[in-house]
Amino acid sequence: MTLAIDGARLVYRLEALGEAGRDDAGRLTRLAGSDADKAGRDLLCDWMSAAGLRIEIDRIGNIHGLWVPEGAQGDPVVMGSHIDTVIDAGVYDGCLGVLAGLAVIEALQAGGAGPARPLAVVAYTNEEGVRYAPDMMGSLVAAGGMTAEEALATVGTDGTTLGEELARIGYAGDREPGFITPHAYVELHVEQGPVLEAEGLGLGVVESLQGISWQRVTIGGTANHAGTTPMALRRDAGVAAARVMCFLDRMAREMEGAVATVGTIELVPGAINVIPAAARFTVDLRNPDEARLTAQEAALGGLLDELRSEGFEVATERLARFEPVLFDPEIVARIEAAAQGRQLAHRRMTSGAGHDAQMIARVAPSAMIFVPSRGGISHNPAEFTAEADLVAGANVLLDVAWSLSR
Repeated sequence: MTLAIDGARLVYRLEALGEAGRDDAGRLTRLAGSDADKAGRDLLCDWMSAAGLRIEIDRIGNIHGLWVPEGAQGDPVVMGSHIDTVIDAGVYDGCLGVLAGLAVIEALQAGGAGPARPLAVVAYTNEEGVRYAPDMMGSLVAAGGMTAEEALATVGTDGTTLGEELARIGYAGDREPGFITPHAYVELHVEQGPVLEAEGLGLGVVESLQGISWQRVTIGGTANHAGTTPMALRRDAGVAAARVMCFLDRMAREMEGAVATVGTIELVPGAINVIPAAARFTVDLRNPDEARLTAQEAALGGLLDELRSEGFEVATERLARFEPVLFDPEIVARIEAAAQGRQLAHRRMTSGAGHDAQMIARVAPSAMIFVPSRGGISHNPAEFTAEADLVAGANVLLDVAWSLSR
């Protein structure tokens, strides 16, 4: 049976969903639990309802659209991702996986396919973690890695509580997270990196996902006059933070597979003529190898101990820690076979970003499909994937889901 998704409809929906949450300046920001999030969720649920899916929402706000064809039995084949965004976002990150999953079900319906298993598409809550930490929260709760109560009580950057905000926008469901156990989970996503485009490939077969370590570091020094305090007598928290940043950059360049980022920093009191009394910053460490990721963390800890010995006060707070993930080899092989069947140039690869699939891999066989990102740009309004690549990736997802559902 030759099946194909409706490419024009997929692209239209991506563009339409991309308008939900734009401000007067044209910036797309759809943070979890916000009014913009409600607008995007409402649109998605309208499309799910039009496709005849049964919509189920769990207590953490994950939206499930279920299709149970006549005679289908057992656990469903699940596809999905997320529709929340970062601040000033592009339109593809996460949304492609959700809308392509819906397109797959519609293609099977239109083609008169009779899968032996149900199929489902899911939009997980708060994957980005911009307003509420940690990221990938909805899938983490669904996989049992965090309780719903703990997640719902999370206080956001604006002082709001996630549970109250989900109730306010009408998406605090009554199903227990994890009420669906996937037979298999497959997530289509834009690469968010430059590899596929650089190598002229149309598809990435994602076989692993690197580990992530997030910390918040606070270094305490001594505030003093910027003009009257000799350099030898300073305890400058800003300089100490800069030393950490330079150390992390050098370490990541020298260690196989490592990346390191200080993405936020605040100096206190933040005056041009005052030596900083404190520096607060975040550290993002990643590596596809758990031993090397642990070594990165240990190296950072060693430098922080050195700063303590020099008289600085140093405190750390763990924000998130996820081990590297190896995806299910059988599903990876099915993705590879589907790419070959569609005559798409492809390669196996590791994901540098975190995704909902890494959480669902704890409870179900899982894997991911990547399509190229122009310039490797993501989390940016310039994020772009060519229509032909979007459709090709969705058709590979269709082939894989169809094979898994039979």
